[in-house]
Amino acid sequence: MSLNSTPSAERIHISFFGRTNAGKSSLINAITNQNLSIVSDIKGTTTDPVYKAMEILPLGPVMLADTPGFDDESALGSLRIKKTKEVLTKTDIAILVADASLGLSEYDRQLISLFEEKNIKYIIAYNKADLIDIKDIQKNKSGNEIYVSAKDLTNINELKGLIASFKEAENNKRLIGDIVKPNEIVILVTPIDSAAPKGRLILPQQQVIRDLLEAGAITTVIKETELKQTLELIKPMLVITDSQAFKKVNEETPEDVLLTSFSILFAKYKGVLETAVKGVKAINNLKDGDNILIAEGCTHHRQCDDIGTVKLPKWLQNYTGKSLNFDFSSGTGFPDDLSKYKMIIHCGGCMLKEQEVLYRYDMAVTQNIPISNYGITIAYINGILKRSIKIFPEIYSILY
Repeated sequence: MSLNSTPSAERIHISFFGRTNAGKSSLINAITNQNLSIVSDIKGTTTDPVYKAMEILPLGPVMLADTPGFDDESALGSLRIKKTKEVLTKTDIAILVADASLGLSEYDRQLISLFEEKNIKYIIAYNKADLIDIKDIQKNKSGNEIYVSAKDLTNINELKGLIASFKEAENNKRLIGDIVKPNEIVILVTPIDSAAPKGRLILPQQQVIRDLLEAGAITTVIKETELKQTLELIKPMLVITDSQAFKKVNEETPEDVLLTSFSILFAKYKGVLETAVKGVKAINNLKDGDNILIAEGCTHHRQCDDIGTVKLPKWLQNYTGKSLNFDFSSGTGFPDDLSKYKMIIHCGGCMLKEQEVLYRYDMAVTQNIPISNYGITIAYINGILKRSIKIFPEIYSILY
């Protein structure tokens, strides 16, 4: 991700759904005035969800998603429909594209039921309005319906205006800026090892730095090898560390200085901190042969010392003294059936929309599977979880 790009998780996700050949791809191209999606008269041209990050005025940074036809009856249709449903977990505004000459089908009504079940704001865009006389029909349409034509661009600007009216109020949630006061000193510990991306900071570090700058804090960014010397020069209000360096940073940070990690901040930011802290205690109940799912929200090239597939399994087995089995998921590959697992450990979710993180945690809770995240797990097995959440008094008071 570019340092100058709005992260995917912070963009408004606008997803286009509907039957095959309703004109979803054509409508996206008309709205963006670009050929972002392949258009064809052949049914099933869009085989997997296609995402495109861009800026659309007056919305600002958005992520557009073009989905396969919901009525796909091909051999791969069920898989395509499953992928389409996965898109719903990250959708802010759904656009149901229906063929104006045919009206709503049973498949369209199924999609509407899914939108309403998940409390997703939606618009019904009757495409191909150039094929019918829409004057009388428009008089009876509801506030979330509009007749458009991707072919001759009828009501395209009006559709964009309707989408903009559905935009939620600005999200005022903060990663850390609601806790740190102007001119307070914060040290960020960001290890630079073989797993660190060349030439840039990882997304959680970028976002925390931005939030601290907005809060007017005095921010110092160092490697873990420089912490001791830095603490001899300045007395910070807070130290935020990469979770992998938690043990060393805890040992070197004075007790009267608050300490937490980037991953724990994201648990708070995504609204799952309390659930994750409660879930981590399941580690003490693990037995030989238990299955653990380690899940990540993004896909990336695995390093030889990857935290998810190498370090966490090693640390968990050392801490528990048990022989554990590990499964790994990444990107959209989070399983629906979690019954085989005794515990789930998820990444911080920086690349995921808040509703997708909440969806995954809710799935685990509903199936009675304890779930936590990387930072909270690492803090727990190093005996410093209590200290690392002291910065959040509302959560600390509930759990301790």
